[in-house]
Amino acid sequence: MDLPEVRLVTRISAFAAVVPMDTGRSGRNHSFTREQHMSNRGTSVRGTGFARKRAVLTAGFSVAALLLTGCVQSEREENTGAEGESAIDSTFVFAASSDPKSLDPAFASDGESFRVSRQIFEGLVGVEPGTADPAPLLAESWETAEDGLSTVFQLKEGVTFHDGTPFDAEAVCFNFDRWYNWTGIQQAETTSYYYGSLFRGFADSPENAVYESCEANGDNEVTINLAKPFAGFIAALSLPAFAMQSPTALEEFAADEIGGTAEAPSLSEYALGHPVGTGPFKFDSWDVGQQLEISIYDDYWGDKGQITNTIFRIIDDPQARRQALEAGDIDGYDLVAPADTQSLKDAGYNITPRDPFTILYLGMNQAIPELADPQVREAIAHAIDKEALVAQTLPEGTEVATQFIPEVVDGYNPDVTTYEYDPERAKELLAEAGYPDGFEVTFNYPTNVSRPYMPTPEQVFTNLQAQLSEVGITVKPAPAAWSPDYLNQVQGTPDHGLHLLGWTGDYNDTDNFIGVFFGQEKLEFGFDNPELFAALDEARGVSDREQQTELYKDINEQIAEYNPAIPLAHPAPSLAFAPRVTSYPASPVNDEVFTEIELSE
Repeated sequence: MDLPEVRLVTRISAFAAVVPMDTGRSGRNHSFTREQHMSNRGTSVRGTGFARKRAVLTAGFSVAALLLTGCVQSEREENTGAEGESAIDSTFVFAASSDPKSLDPAFASDGESFRVSRQIFEGLVGVEPGTADPAPLLAESWETAEDGLSTVFQLKEGVTFHDGTPFDAEAVCFNFDRWYNWTGIQQAETTSYYYGSLFRGFADSPENAVYESCEANGDNEVTINLAKPFAGFIAALSLPAFAMQSPTALEEFAADEIGGTAEAPSLSEYALGHPVGTGPFKFDSWDVGQQLEISIYDDYWGDKGQITNTIFRIIDDPQARRQALEAGDIDGYDLVAPADTQSLKDAGYNITPRDPFTILYLGMNQAIPELADPQVREAIAHAIDKEALVAQTLPEGTEVATQFIPEVVDGYNPDVTTYEYDPERAKELLAEAGYPDGFEVTFNYPTNVSRPYMPTPEQVFTNLQAQLSEVGITVKPAPAAWSPDYLNQVQGTPDHGLHLLGWTGDYNDTDNFIGVFFGQEKLEFGFDNPELFAALDEARGVSDREQQTELYKDINEQIAEYNPAIPLAHPAPSLAFAPRVTSYPASPVNDEVFTEIELSE
């Protein structure tokens, strides 16, 4: 059956220079007021509090997708109003490259899930527009103790969740305690990726945990206590994974009752169709594989902007996204194919680039005997012509990578060890390692997806396959659909070899890149390096910025010498929009709230 015409939203923030958050030499974070960053915010009537539930949430599981509701064309007619040609069409259609992995951001780690989450949910901490730096959001200010182990947050008043539940200190503690008390599959890397990576432990392993407790000091003040210093704590709270969710809805729709296995977890009823936050948009419907709809929350505490209805149409093929834009079926899309940017611009469409805040890498799983050999990993590094890869497969503005963080992030080491393109040296190293005639290895890569760090993964794979064959390495292609197959296989099982993956930085902190990748044992890379793990653990707890930066420079060199994966490039993704989209200030960390889009018609 033909789908009705759809249209979507997205807010952009032009990239400004990324400046690290100054934590102050006294050991205290500077306090911020919301008014320094936001203005003209409304308020809504505040309800009464509720008792905090400290037990692990449980309930039922559902696998049925929600039915698509409403006709987009009729929505357009209703939303245009009676002003004739001068009225703004307030329905916005955006082409997403895939379905969200989950509508519960705490159990998600992918960009398309977070794109939707940023419209529905808000965290204590947001992002300064146009940068990767933290700014007040649901917390108007905060103060961290000199030892770094406790932070007091002053909360915004008059905020409600979409179901009418009040946002207050008890709600904050409910969310933090929810994450901390996860067990079993809930703790799997494929499920709670960000909490596990950044907070390291749960209630059943308190010796590893960064989080300790939460205290509600009245309705509008809350104290978060940490068991260990974590210099990136405030910035980390800007992640959608740590957004505030309605305790009422989490319990009612069994948010923590997930099924499946750690390798292939399944979604809860909540994650399939009942997400409830404090953000400007509320969830309406999700027709899996087709489209997802959200609409403005009438009692939102802040500015609502021009958009009343947003439709995310799922179009996994970059060429099909371009054709949908040219046909007028969508208002815009992300991850424009490199070959399309100039022709779209010449045709009158608005092309909005993001500055590089990404990393694309070639992972090497050391559970594979050949890849556990340092000489083989070095040979692979010498076999790759990064300049050719960038020129032939990645967007204009992409930078060749020498390490796993962009140059704007503290800890970037300009003198790090590099492996220049040298096929002859690669062959010598393979012979020294006992593979004079090369060897065969599985090469995993995703299909039916575009990522900010990899808009055309099949092209990247083909390019690298040809380069490796030149030095005698034969790759056995292992393509897989991005969600759920590819991510679960690469991150949740040892059953993979060489593989393509990457990262879009979430905030300006070195640990958000190399700490996430190499801070602990991971099935993705299949190695145990206690010295590297300890160095990263020490650095993430150092509050003095200069001291921490020097530690990260040393760690980047340590990673380069160990060579667990090959940093390939820092791609610069672009978005394309119809002429009616007059302002979309793109964020380097994809923190784009659709209320900030400006439309001309």
